[in-house]
Amino acid sequence: MTLTQLSAFVMVARLGSVKDAAKMLNVSEPAVSQALTALRQHLGDQLIMRNGAAMTLTTAGVKLLPVASQMVALGAEAQAAVRSGQGLPEQLRLVTTSPIAEFVAGALTDAFSRRFGQRVEASAGVAAEDEMAVLVVNRLADMALGPLLTDKELVSEPVFRCQMVAVASPHDALKGSPSSWPWLVDPSGVDPSSDVSRLLARLGVTEKHIRVFPNATAAWAAAASGAGVAPGVAHLLTPQVRRGELRFVETAATPMEATWYATTLQRERRPSIAGSLRHFLSTPEAMKLMRSPGSGVPPSKFRPPVYVTIWS
Repeated sequence: MTLTQLSAFVMVARLGSVKDAAKMLNVSEPAVSQALTALRQHLGDQLIMRNGAAMTLTTAGVKLLPVASQMVALGAEAQAAVRSGQGLPEQLRLVTTSPIAEFVAGALTDAFSRRFGQRVEASAGVAAEDEMAVLVVNRLADMALGPLLTDKELVSEPVFRCQMVAVASPHDALKGSPSSWPWLVDPSGVDPSSDVSRLLARLGVTEKHIRVFPNATAAWAAAASGAGVAPGVAHLLTPQVRRGELRFVETAATPMEATWYATTLQRERRPSIAGSLRHFLSTPEAMKLMRSPGSGVPPSKFRPPVYVTIWS
């Protein structure tokens, strides 16, 4: 029985899908299936059974899951301890929504690394709400920054309040109701729990009126060219509105209040670097970066935004 096998079991059990588990672990689906098969053979139990489109745990699987989760988390702690002993930079793994990853995460982690006083190897990934909880609980991420997560093993604290708005080209004369407009969204628009999805749901927008772009910048550029209406965070859109590239569009659902939460494990299990980052997020420097992240970073510190969830 190995940590690889236990990780595969935990991911499949938590996410209910071999495909989603493979994405979380950054491996192929056959690799997850093989690890799960080996664990089943070693323990002499199916552990997870397919019931139609759903996955269900056997009695033994139910009992194994919390133990396996703890062992996977301990494996992450052991790896961190070895890195520390070798004098390697401390790892900070942040998982966020796609807009935060695109506009805020890089500036935040760079500023935190400078302030932390030690070498930090920071990375950011994007995940849906249900995936975020699994990643943090199982120590595959140190902190989630985005929606409120309600898992009993986690602590979600509000760190930033903002407003969701809609924008379009100043030259685009919109007709009809907002539910019939073409809506241009970033990848968070396909996550039912995201702020973008909540806004579209309030307006009664159906899937046939939604187009998904690789990132918010691309969606906003399409809106500026007259292709439709794009939702977004007000303070991130303000510079383009001031330049006359976009205009705010009034709807019955906007502006919509939204909150970003910092989510970590309970204090007794929280990695020290996650606690340090949580403290940093309450400082004026971090608040300024979340509100005006466009100050940029040195070329040597630049990392392109990650638009898929990749953890090894």
